[in-house]
Amino acid sequence: MTDTRFSKPLIYMLIGSAIILALSLGVRHAFGLYLVPMSHEFGWGHNVFSLAIAMQNLIWGAVQPITGAFADKYGSKVVVAVGGVLYTIGLLLMAFSSTGLLLNLSVGLILGLALSATSFPVLLSAVGRAAHPEKRSLAMGIASAAGSFGQFIMLPSTLLLLQNIGWSAALIVSAILVALIVPLAWMLKAPMYINPNAKTASNAPSLSFKQILVIVKNHKPFWFLALGFLVCGFQVVFIGIHLPGYLIDHGFNATTGTIFLALVGLFNIIGTYGAGWLGGKYSKPHLLMLLYGLRGIAIIAFLMLPLSTWTIYAFGISMGLLWLSTVPLTNGIVANMFGVKYLTMLSGIVFFTHQIGSFFGGWLGGVNHDMTGNYNIIWGVSIALSVLGVLVHFWVNEDNVVNE
Repeated sequence: MTDTRFSKPLIYMLIGSAIILALSLGVRHAFGLYLVPMSHEFGWGHNVFSLAIAMQNLIWGAVQPITGAFADKYGSKVVVAVGGVLYTIGLLLMAFSSTGLLLNLSVGLILGLALSATSFPVLLSAVGRAAHPEKRSLAMGIASAAGSFGQFIMLPSTLLLLQNIGWSAALIVSAILVALIVPLAWMLKAPMYINPNAKTASNAPSLSFKQILVIVKNHKPFWFLALGFLVCGFQVVFIGIHLPGYLIDHGFNATTGTIFLALVGLFNIIGTYGAGWLGGKYSKPHLLMLLYGLRGIAIIAFLMLPLSTWTIYAFGISMGLLWLSTVPLTNGIVANMFGVKYLTMLSGIVFFTHQIGSFFGGWLGGVNHDMTGNYNIIWGVSIALSVLGVLVHFWVNEDNVVNE
């Protein structure tokens, strides 16, 4: 009987990955708190900050397959360490960004590149590659859940910094924290799990990026999965960036929006861990259909109920349970389809579609607000996309198309 327990190197990798994700995504999820103070100080419309965030997500997604290819070839720890350096530089430059050009350079370009090296596709692929297939979904869920704790911690911490030392100094403090990613990257050194029943796998020739694309381009379930991830990106970035401003428009203060996002982070811990655990027992495509359907129901309920502190917090809890629970399931399906040798690259391709959705969710939210003074159109689009997210996963399966 095969031993499926987590090895000691994998446990160290899980700890390192969790802390890196907590720092990387915790700081990133707090960017929405900077929209109002920076826009007010420099006289920008919401569209200026929204465009920079949208560019960040698009660049992040566009370079993710390339970053993944580097991680597959040279190792995750080198890629993550370089990403930590870029992340620190980007935050420091953002702290002194007084024009839209500087904001796009720092928030859009540099932080987009940094996030491609320090977020889920690289880190979860490293974890998935080292874990036994039966425990892979659970291991990814653990790393995702622990990383989500960073959002819960960083959001109220960032608000306190904003209120006491201002947005520029808050970014400098964040840069100092993010610099810790560089030494933490050296915890990512667990060896790849080798399936003893796939004796020919280790002798299989290495494939180029072009050859990988040839394999996946005609695999329709892969692209339906990617389309579903586009829905995820649109919804989470629109809500994460614009909900604090939406609440301010309706008479609530910045603290309410911060608590909302902190609740998302807190309950995301339960959601991602639970999704990883359930993904090891039940059909991942069916679970994704359920998640996207529940997201649509949660958004409809939030918009239809009278807006109050309690309905806001209830929405934060429900969205937290559904927030990034798609990530371990989606990456787990990619691993089951194609194995783990090129998992970072292939997850990066799927993630690119996520970031296309993120681009439009972040940018169009700002455009909608500047043109109409509200977010009604984008809320409607988010609901319609939930329906799409349910439908496309009818055509997703987990059948393996290569030998692992």
